[in-house]
Amino acid sequence: MVRDNAESLTVRDNRTGRDYELPIVDGTIRASELNTIKVDDDGPGLAAYDPGFTNTASCRSAITYIDGDRGILEYRGYPIEQLAEDSTFLEVAYLLIHGQLPSRDDYDAWVHEITYHTFVHENIKTFMQGFRYDAHPMGMLMASVGALSTFYPESRNISDVENRHIQLVRLIAKMPTLGAWAFRHAQGKPYVYPDNELSYAENFLSMLFRMSEQKFAADERLTRALEVLFILHADHEQNCSTNAVRSVGSSQVDPYSAVSAGIAALYGPLHGGANEAVLRMLRRIGSRDNVADFITGVKNGDERLMGFGHRVYKNYDPRAKIIKRASDDVFDVTGVSPLLEIAVELEKIALEDEYFVKRKLYPNVDFYSGLIYEALNFPPEMFTVLFAIPRTAGWLAQWVELVDDKDQRIARPKQIYTGERTLDFTPREKRWA
Repeated sequence: MVRDNAESLTVRDNRTGRDYELPIVDGTIRASELNTIKVDDDGPGLAAYDPGFTNTASCRSAITYIDGDRGILEYRGYPIEQLAEDSTFLEVAYLLIHGQLPSRDDYDAWVHEITYHTFVHENIKTFMQGFRYDAHPMGMLMASVGALSTFYPESRNISDVENRHIQLVRLIAKMPTLGAWAFRHAQGKPYVYPDNELSYAENFLSMLFRMSEQKFAADERLTRALEVLFILHADHEQNCSTNAVRSVGSSQVDPYSAVSAGIAALYGPLHGGANEAVLRMLRRIGSRDNVADFITGVKNGDERLMGFGHRVYKNYDPRAKIIKRASDDVFDVTGVSPLLEIAVELEKIALEDEYFVKRKLYPNVDFYSGLIYEALNFPPEMFTVLFAIPRTAGWLAQWVELVDDKDQRIARPKQIYTGERTLDFTPREKRWA
C-alpha cells in the first residue's frame, strides 16, 4: 500500500478489518485519533490503557530535556553540568520561567524582587505556630503554601501576566522562609526572619541555623554546595509532582494551590523520600566490610539497593556525578561522614558488578544528596523540604507553560470500568430483614 504521508501509522482493526492512518508528529500520535477506531459508528472509540503514564505524553514542553539512555539533562537547552558549574540558583530559576538567561539588568531586578518578597505575613507565622510540636515539616510546608492563596486572592486572575509574575516571585521568595520556619518549629526554636543583605542560599541557612549571633555568616563552600543542590533539583520534566501541578493547574486554579499539590505529591516516599532510604540502607550495612555481603543479599532478593537506578535514566544520572563532587567541599567543612566510606565502596562494587551493569543500575541523585543533607545537620524529615524549595521554580515554569498552552484542557483521564452493571436496588427494609 502506498501511503499519502510517510509520517504516519497504519493500524488494522482485526475486529472489523478496517485500516486507519494515524498522523505521527514528534514521534507521537494523538490519543484522540484512537477514538476514531470503532466497531460501529454509535459505539465507543478505542482508548489507550497506560497506568502511571509510562508511555503517554501529556503535554508539549520546552523547559527540560532528558535523554535517559545517554545520561543527559538540560534546562532550556543548557547542559546541567554547565549550569551547576557557573550559574546561581536564581539565574537558573529565571531561565526556567522566562525561557532565556537574564541580562545583567534583568538578573539584578529579578534578585531584587525575590529578596524584597522573602518576608511572609505575620498571620502565616501564627498559622504555622498552631501545628503540633512534632508536625512533619512537609505537612507544614504544604499547608502554609496552600494558605498563601487566601492572602493573595488576586492570584486567581491567572490570565493577567503582570499579576501572574508577582505571584511567581512571591512563591520563589517565600519558600525558603516557610521551609526554615518548619525546621525551627520542630526544634522548638524561635522563627528567624529573612536577612535581605544575604544571598538566596545564605539567607536560607541563616533562617535555619542562626541563634544569638548579631550577623550570620555561612562558609562559602556550604553556600555553594546548597546552590548546586538547588540547581540540580530545580526541574526534572514530567515527574509525579510536576504532573500533579499541571493536573491541578489545568482547572485554572491559582499557583499557590497548584504548587501545594506538587508538594503533596513530593511528600510521598516513592517520589521525595529516596535519599532518606539511602541513609537507612547505609546504616544497616554498618561498615565497609559488610558491603560485599549486602551486595550478595541484593542479588538474592533479601536486600534492596537504594539510590541506584531511575525510571528515566538508564545511564549514570548526570546529577549524581555533580553531587558527588559537591560533597567533597561539604565534607571539607563538616568532616567526613562515616557513611561515606560505605557509600563509596558500594558504588565501586555496583559499577563493576555485571549483575548491576546489565540491569543499568547506576547511582542516581539521591545516593549522595542524603549524605550532604545529614552533614549539614538536617534531620531526614527535612530532606524533602530541601527538594521542594528549588523544585518550586520548575513547578512554576511548568505551570506558566500550561496556562499559555492553547492545547491544554482540564485534566480528565479516561477509565476502564470493571464493576457491576444494572443491579436492582433492594430497599434496606428487605436487605436487613
